[in-house]
Amino acid sequence: MSAEAQVGLGDKLGRMRRSFRGWRGQRPFWGGLLTLLGGIPIMYFPYANLTLGTMTIRMATTAGAGSLIIGVLLVVLGLTMWFQPHSRVFAGVAAILLALVSLVVSNFGGFVIGFLLALIGGALGVSWAPARPADNGAKGRTAKDSGDPVDGGAPEPTAAAAAGGVSGEQDDLSGTSPTNGTNGRHRAG
Repeated sequence: MSAEAQVGLGDKLGRMRRSFRGWRGQRPFWGGLLTLLGGIPIMYFPYANLTLGTMTIRMATTAGAGSLIIGVLLVVLGLTMWFQPHSRVFAGVAAILLALVSLVVSNFGGFVIGFLLALIGGALGVSWAPARPADNGAKGRTAKDSGDPVDGGAPEPTAAAAAGGVSGEQDDLSGTSPTNGTNGRHRAG
């Protein structure tokens, strides 16, 4: 391989790494990964055979199908946290509940390994919050020349609108406009 090819490969690899880093930052990546990894031992151990010399030990239980279903659901919930981050709370709560059920159904939750991974992954999925958009710092600063606060170009309400009068815009007949202080909330009575 030539030196030019290696430089191009490094640049491409760097771009892919930055792209993956951005993708990972927009979703509960670690919660999804731990939930996905927690489902694997839960669905594997009930169907595993352990061979010691000529003796074969089966870990099969009467709830083998239940273990398989719980494991597959945990894998699906981990993928849901990755590819549908807006449903992270549902996926996290469901992962926590399935992890708790796996204690009873699936050999103590895949010998506690799958239980702990799914429990921590579900908790990370529930607690993850998307990053707030960068606020260029426009609000709360003062202009250098005038000393007046910079409001980011937001229009000031007119005196007629503040007094409850007609401001030239379409009136809100529901009585829930920001000018009368209800801001979209309805009152009973």
